[in-house]
Amino acid sequence: MIERRVRLHRNGPSQTIEIPAEFALPGDEALLQVEDGLLTLVPLRRPSLLATLAGLSPIDEDWPEIEDRPPEAVAF
Repeated sequence: MIERRVRLHRNGPSQTIEIPAEFALPGDEALLQVEDGLLTLVPLRRPSLLATLAGLSPIDEDWPEIEDRPPEAVAF
């Protein structure tokens, strides 16, 4: 386990800490949890769009036929 003493700061009603470089988290969002006096900071990683799409099941539907016509001319 790696430990490092850090200072606590006040920022209005909030309390902040400066996270040392060796503890830097990936991304720009994290989940903060407190349980039995232990403060835990967990990085949140959002899946990529490709990963989300890969996890979707195919749609098993009978789609109606749509007439495929060329677009109508627009007068300027």
